[in-house]
Amino acid sequence: MNDRDVLESLPPAALPPLPEEPAAPAGAASRPAILGWLLFDWACQPFFTLVTTFVFAPFFAAALAPDPVTGQSLWGYATACAGLVLAFLSPVLGAIADATGPKKPWIAACGLVLFASSFALWFAAPGAPSAIPVALLGFGIGTVAVEVAAVFNNAMIPHLVPPERFGRLSGTGWAIGYLGGLVSLAIVLGFLAASPETGRTVLGLQPLFGLDAGLREGDRITGPFSAVWFLLFVLPLFVLTPDIARSATGLREAVRRSLAQVASTVADARRHESVGRFLLANMVYQDALVALFAFGGIYGAGVFGWHATELGVFGILLTVTGTLGALVGGRLDDRFGARPVILGAIAVLGLVCAGVLSLGREHVFFVFATAPAAPGDGLYGTLPEKVFLGLGLVIGAVAGPLQASSRSLLARLVPAREAGRYFGLLALSGKVTSFLAPLTVAVATDLFRTQAAGPAVLILFFLAGGVLVSGVKRV
Repeated sequence: MNDRDVLESLPPAALPPLPEEPAAPAGAASRPAILGWLLFDWACQPFFTLVTTFVFAPFFAAALAPDPVTGQSLWGYATACAGLVLAFLSPVLGAIADATGPKKPWIAACGLVLFASSFALWFAAPGAPSAIPVALLGFGIGTVAVEVAAVFNNAMIPHLVPPERFGRLSGTGWAIGYLGGLVSLAIVLGFLAASPETGRTVLGLQPLFGLDAGLREGDRITGPFSAVWFLLFVLPLFVLTPDIARSATGLREAVRRSLAQVASTVADARRHESVGRFLLANMVYQDALVALFAFGGIYGAGVFGWHATELGVFGILLTVTGTLGALVGGRLDDRFGARPVILGAIAVLGLVCAGVLSLGREHVFFVFATAPAAPGDGLYGTLPEKVFLGLGLVIGAVAGPLQASSRSLLARLVPAREAGRYFGLLALSGKVTSFLAPLTVAVATDLFRTQAAGPAVLILFFLAGGVLVSGVKRV
């Protein structure tokens, strides 16, 4: 008997009563319905690609913060605060959605918050007195909104395809999301964000709409751009994908029931070894992954002095490998199981962090000195930059499979009618300590006054996550 069977066999008193929902479909939803669901990842990804990682975050560290080290610390504290808020919101809202039925109204509400907070990033202009708090608040609130929306979107998986196709659906979603990030990044770098030195975009063009490179308007436009992109591409989900039927439970009763359900869900996870162990492992390695992406662009900008061109090309290449990795990972998941995919990804990410730790502006592998860039060497002219670029591509290739297999593993472990509350708990396990890795990186960076503190901390997180997930039963 697996953990899902055990959960379904619990006595009625173990859980608060839930409204009946349709079981996972014997076949599959229509292609338009699945397409609408998949486009949610496409709609969200520019926020992560443009704001969190490759454009706005490095701009914050280089142009808003007093120096890159302080910028990395402040960004870490903002990421930590967002994670702490998510730790409280995600499981409760997921349980409420299970009690009331439909998921799309919650996605819409989160989308409106994401739109407003992303749009606010435009006002984080260099030299403005409120630039730093506006940037950190917009980023933090937007992060909470998009992650909570993902809880409800993920809870729809068991109602779209049968269990044997969870891995492929989840992996395809991540791949489409990465592709959306790639397209959005190419648009921003090719037509909107210009180098302050040359006033030209990566394609050598004047920025559209008269954006001023000196005021970094091309970097700041990533907020409004992400907001409009989300609004446009989330619409197919509402038009094409069927929602869960509404129950007779009112909102007040749903809130009361949800609080009891969160407590019972945590208790269930603790009683069933594989579920509890997986959620604990997810808490640790997702924490490290969030920090790795949050500081990737900042690390490149601070250690190697990369600007928009280097960071943009880096982001495009990483997104390409991420798309391919998510597609391949979904098929490996369905063939070999989610646990081997997760373990392999964690091992690779730990090695990547060790590789990043060994790099400096003038050395590789800690002790081997390298020559500085010579005129005409072009992008990534030094060996340390080339190695960092290669390690970044590996991160992209394994991050998608790690996240896609995490949600497909949980979808296999738990009953379909309770997917919302368990995906809320998954978000809780991924966010309850998501402040810890960024906070640890921020404190270590402040303490040792070096950006190398980041990868050193993350190695320990990935190691702990791997040890924990190795004990999860195969499903």
